[in-house]
Amino acid sequence: AGARTLGRGLAGLRSFLRHLERKGLANAAGATAVRSPRQPKSLPKPLSDRQAIAVVDAHEQLAEEPWIRVRNAAVLALLYGCGLRISEALSLTPADFAGSPASLRITGKGGKTRIVPLITPARTGVEDYIELCPYQLGEDRPLFRGARGGPLQPAIIQREMQKLRGALGLPDSATPHALRHSFATHLLAGGGDLRTIQELLGHASLSTTQVYTGVDSARLLEIYDRAHPRA
Repeated sequence: AGARTLGRGLAGLRSFLRHLERKGLANAAGATAVRSPRQPKSLPKPLSDRQAIAVVDAHEQLAEEPWIRVRNAAVLALLYGCGLRISEALSLTPADFAGSPASLRITGKGGKTRIVPLITPARTGVEDYIELCPYQLGEDRPLFRGARGGPLQPAIIQREMQKLRGALGLPDSATPHALRHSFATHLLAGGGDLRTIQELLGHASLSTTQVYTGVDSARLLEIYDRAHPRA
């Protein structure tokens, strides 16, 4: 049985023993001492290449105002094109894009800094947004703004992604965070190695990257056979 099935069974047994204990028919102390099995990590499923490209296309965005359409597309393009967390994308400033950089310096969880390549479509999307944004964008203030000029909130992008799911016929698993998974999974499918993807994602552990990209043993053997000189 899987961890979730065992966990549900154990929870039911504990509840039953507590019921008996209240009636004076059993002692539930032993059951409470038993640790529940560790639950497997539940992660959003990656989108297909076609789906991800459609999601980050400015022409597919549903907002009425052009500057908001390109804003939403730019944020989503950074999640898919650079593997950023939504909080990382929304913490960027105009100074990060000064001089049309080829890479971004990202500070992620635990204050860990990493360098990620800034692919041309993502950089162009941000430049289109900067050109159309009606608000003054100070160099060290948040780059992405809400409709009233304040810092853009993650809930806005999550809501826009929900609308896109309906318009494009995508599953409920197609969330902003799923674009980060898609970045990693598509890199791996294209021949990227796990260590490099680990660095790009800012993961402290390679095992996290393996879970993130849905790597199975067959895929690891395929990478080994292709890459090892003695394979």
